[in-house]
Amino acid sequence: MYQSITANDLEQELKNTQLNILDVRDADAFVEGHIPDAINIPINELPEKLTSLDKEKPYTIICYAGGRSERASQFLAAEGFDVTNVMGGMGAFHGAVTK
Repeated sequence: MYQSITANDLEQELKNTQLNILDVRDADAFVEGHIPDAINIPINELPEKLTSLDKEKPYTIICYAGGRSERASQFLAAEGFDVTNVMGGMGAFHGAVTK
């Protein structure tokens, strides 16, 4: 099981809290613009890079529209991670981004 928040809720949370953002878009989309300090692991690389994530940390999962992040959240939750899916993704996110 995992939680979900809206992109708007994420924007508000980031004003007050440092979150572990995991961006599961491909590398090209990530370099076009991402949330500052987000880590990028494209969804198709997630199974092989699982060991680079810390099960002691909660992760907030984002993609462009919310579909890939939902699949990534299901996968990571099944592997024992504490994850929150961002509904609407970067397409609905209006907070600060970096390139």
